[in-house]
Amino acid sequence: MNKGHFKDSQVVKGITIGAVLIVIYLALNNVTGILDSISYLAGLVMPFIIGAVIAFVFNVPMKAIEKGLNRLFDKRCKKKHPRLIRVLAYMLTLILILAIIAGVLFVVVPELVNTIADLIGQVPTAVNNLINWLQVKLSAYPEYEEKLSSISINWDSVLSNVMNFLSIGTKGIINGGIGAISGFFSGVTNFFIGFVFSVYVLFQKERLTAQCKKLMYVCLPESRADKIIEVLRLTNTTFSNFLSGQCLEACILGTMFVITLSILRMPYALLIGIIIAVTALIPIVGAFIGCIVGVILIMMTSPLKALIFVGVFLILQQIEGNLIYPHVVGSSVGLPGIWVLVAVTIGGNLFGIMGMLTFIPISSVCYALLRTYVNRKVEEKEIDKGKFKG
Repeated sequence: MNKGHFKDSQVVKGITIGAVLIVIYLALNNVTGILDSISYLAGLVMPFIIGAVIAFVFNVPMKAIEKGLNRLFDKRCKKKHPRLIRVLAYMLTLILILAIIAGVLFVVVPELVNTIADLIGQVPTAVNNLINWLQVKLSAYPEYEEKLSSISINWDSVLSNVMNFLSIGTKGIINGGIGAISGFFSGVTNFFIGFVFSVYVLFQKERLTAQCKKLMYVCLPESRADKIIEVLRLTNTTFSNFLSGQCLEACILGTMFVITLSILRMPYALLIGIIIAVTALIPIVGAFIGCIVGVILIMMTSPLKALIFVGVFLILQQIEGNLIYPHVVGSSVGLPGIWVLVAVTIGGNLFGIMGMLTFIPISSVCYALLRTYVNRKVEEKEIDKGKFKG
């Protein structure tokens, strides 16, 4: 009977492996169709993905505000109006986020307009300086000066070529404009649906959580459902801590730059500080993007000050990287610095900026699960911990 059971299990295993190989073969021969199907499905569920992201972001400050309101109101008020605190917490969260966005826009947009106006005003002077510099340099080489002066440009031919190019490109520009407008309205529609969905999720999160748990316990063995819920709980905690830690770190870094640049009387101190704070939301490399923008802005005013700014940036970046980031973000996600760098690099190469943002908490979850598994195995095998020392 054991031999028959063994043969049956081998047959089942062989059929399973064969079916998997057939599925892989069919998938490899129809990659385009599969990608198109995935893209179509992603388009269908995109409003709900957007809504889930909005709900997750809102839920981080909303939980803290709701806890504060629960302490503020007495038990009698909470029993009479159980939904009042949730509504107030949501409204305060919405006002807070809109105030932050509006504040950044009101500060950045006027500064950006003034900066662009200054740069445009400096262009003629820069061009004249370049022409004078070229004339001085070319005066030492008369033969090149004669060759340059002998060059004649047929402006009628140039104008004709430009007009032909514009006439050919007009159709493409119109089609591109129509596509851009269509994409814009589609994005606005998806965002609106997602926002409404996020409101429902935030107001019914306990009920939705209970329904999902019930479904898992019905469809899966209890032990497996417990493990999945534990992983999901760890994932939610890790992502929430990462989001709050990353925002706090960006605010600290931006404030440091505004104060330091203001003390050194650098131009565009407030604008550069806000830009660095926003770009610092991208882990590890975001601040360097803000640095490049700051160098370009300051260089138009004074190349020497731009050089000083680079030095200031390197000093503050060292302080931020060695003191602030590991304690604020690294401790919040429980991921060592070396694995943060690995996660950012791999995530950025695979999925760009979104990969950088999501791979740190994902790696943290994997790291925590692997650490738990290894520690449990060490205890089961009763391995002497002294053997692990380097």
